[in-house]
Amino acid sequence: MDSKWANDPQSDDDDVRQKQRKKVKRFKRSKDSPSFREDSGTPSTVGGRDPSEYLGDEVHSTPGRSSTPGDASDSPAMARTPIYQIPVPEAPQYPVLQGCRSVENYEKLNRISEGTYGVVYRARDRVTGEIVALKKLKLDQERNGFPITSLREIYTLLLAKHPHIVNVREIVVGDKLSQIFIVMDFIEHDLKELMSGMRAPFLQSEVKTLMLQLLSATELLHENWIMHRDLKTSNLLLNNQGEIKVADFGLARRYGEPQGLMTQPVVTLSPELLLGSKEYTTAVDLWSIGCIFAELVNNEPLLPGKSEAEQLEKTFKLLGMPNDKIWPGYSKLPLTSHVPNFVQPYNLLRTRLPYLTENGLDLMSKMLTYDPVKRITAEEALKHPYFS
Repeated sequence: MDSKWANDPQSDDDDVRQKQRKKVKRFKRSKDSPSFREDSGTPSTVGGRDPSEYLGDEVHSTPGRSSTPGDASDSPAMARTPIYQIPVPEAPQYPVLQGCRSVENYEKLNRISEGTYGVVYRARDRVTGEIVALKKLKLDQERNGFPITSLREIYTLLLAKHPHIVNVREIVVGDKLSQIFIVMDFIEHDLKELMSGMRAPFLQSEVKTLMLQLLSATELLHENWIMHRDLKTSNLLLNNQGEIKVADFGLARRYGEPQGLMTQPVVTLSPELLLGSKEYTTAVDLWSIGCIFAELVNNEPLLPGKSEAEQLEKTFKLLGMPNDKIWPGYSKLPLTSHVPNFVQPYNLLRTRLPYLTENGLDLMSKMLTYDPVKRITAEEALKHPYFS
């Protein structure tokens, strides 16, 4: 049986109008949605505010959509749309890590000298033809790995770059693990050997120049917390231009603050070490420089001694017998009881250096002060009136 509304035209019109109202409501809801505003190109509001308040007249165009004639992107505001990019800095270019080159890149010419920690050769670079010094580290008898003295020497030479410290070019290796060489600039003369062939000492002006160079190199070492501990004329090189180069860093040592106990190198002439002190400072280098100073002036060693006892005796006879008044803590040093008892209260430095100026004698006296705390530093020595 058919419904009574089946053929009623008015009911059909009502159904159509009801469907249209539902469609309008769905259209309004979708138009208010953020997705409609994004797809239609209509700028959405943020908290009730137009984005043009933040960007002026500029608005963002939808990424990924192409502009067509008649589109909203053809407007002047859209034409001025900025391109926002995050600046990315370029990555720094670091050198590629490479292994040490072979010693075969150098041709050995002759043997120069041999020391406690290595043998030095004169060599030629096969590529450039430059003459260099090639130091072979003594590792043949090592049974406990790479020696700490060689590590200290290489580390110190690579760290301490100064015009008056010998320059290290590279480290090269041979076919065996025991064949390790340090390639350095070739310096023509050994200062001690050069002085042994001199008929007369250096001029006072020459002594000043050499001392300034030595003190400036020592100041750099101490600024980098390094003690050389083996400064002597045989470890100073001199080129044909009159420039000193500090070399042989086998006993060099980094130190810190506060300073701890250190080994006692017997080559250093400072009295605190000869008396067995285990705690010492950079003042040991200044004592050595004072002895070098006197040797440059007189062309002979100031305190020649074959043993520690003889060294102490010559020191006390030249500079006078120390005591707790001029050197606090002297009587508490380990080897003070073994010092020969004799009376010599005077400083006879002037008798050994009759031609040295008063300023020069004052500087040397401050370098050869018994008390390490009162001993002059390298920085202070460079400002001394002797150099003015």
